[in-house]
Amino acid sequence: MSKPVETQPIRPAATVIIVRDAEVGFEIFMLKRTSKAAFASGMYVFPGGRVDGDDHLHAYDAWRHGPSDEQALQVAALGDEWRGFWVAAIRETFEEAGLLLAYDDSGSLVRHEDDSEWDRLQAYRHPLHDGEIDMLEICERENLKLAVDHIHYYNRFVTPLGRPRRFDTRFFVAETPPGQVGFHDDKETVDSVWISPADALARHKAGDFDLMNVTRMQIESLAHCDSYEAVIEMAASKTEFPVHRPVIPTGPAAA
Repeated sequence: MSKPVETQPIRPAATVIIVRDAEVGFEIFMLKRTSKAAFASGMYVFPGGRVDGDDHLHAYDAWRHGPSDEQALQVAALGDEWRGFWVAAIRETFEEAGLLLAYDDSGSLVRHEDDSEWDRLQAYRHPLHDGEIDMLEICERENLKLAVDHIHYYNRFVTPLGRPRRFDTRFFVAETPPGQVGFHDDKETVDSVWISPADALARHKAGDFDLMNVTRMQIESLAHCDSYEAVIEMAASKTEFPVHRPVIPTGPAAA
């Protein structure tokens, strides 16, 4: 009798590479995971996390702007569950990084201009993380619409068989909202930094900026862009969305 095939659960996830203009080139926003984390402990990552069941709710349709007609290929590549991946991307980015990718009731992207208003919005982060409130209720209370049209699907990575935790992650690219700078949550993440791809890769090589392989690969792909505008244009105009399924090397060569 043949042995049963060993399986591991794969969790759907969404991650956002936030980009901002810089004096030379551009910078990306990264968070350092706490050393106590069960996954990617002590490593620098992009904001993101697991897609929850409620992220797929059609009720979000009244509280989102986009996807635009120009994002039709992104929708097709994401498939029938496209809504959940975009909602999770925005929710996790706000929860982990304090960057709110949404439009206010005037139709403008939410920006940090009034400290008291901003503090009120930021106060939702920990209750959101703890499940005391969801993104839909925040939108309803604050009359926000999720800026789906501002966030572009980029590619997909599936964690290889054999890892303690496996994720099927959709990566997105987005411009930083005007006036927002981002800050770690002091729960799952303990540090945050805006950094150029070249500096991130150099520090990783020097051993003081730990990156997972998938994160390193994403940074390497962006490093070929020479400006902020080039990154956004590249992400917005993609027509192919590769699915990467790396495998863990086995045999003598892996030793």
